Amino acid sequence: MAGSSHGHTPAAWTGVTIAFIGFCVSGAYMVMAQPLGFWAGMVIVVLGGVVGMVMRAMGMGQPKDAHAAYETAAVRANTTATPEPAVAKS
Repeated sequence: MAGSSHGHTPAAWTGVTIAFIGFCVSGAYMVMAQPLGFWAGMVIVVLGGVVGMVMRAMGMGQPKDAHAAYETAAVRANTTATPEPAVAKS
């Protein structure tokens, strides 16, 4: 995944950081047996996903066409086509 720049954008870092904080809050309140705090942490986790999607929509994420997996078969065939060997005429 490192070769495809997967997750190396401000949108990804921000969304994951917010979600991680939410998991930490939920985990702490789960250990303290406080259901309200646990659910508040889960709301923070969802908020991290929403923030990441909004930032991606604002152009701070990786464009979809930047990844090699989104190449079409025709483009791949044109770039990797090898010429046919010359046939001897008889």
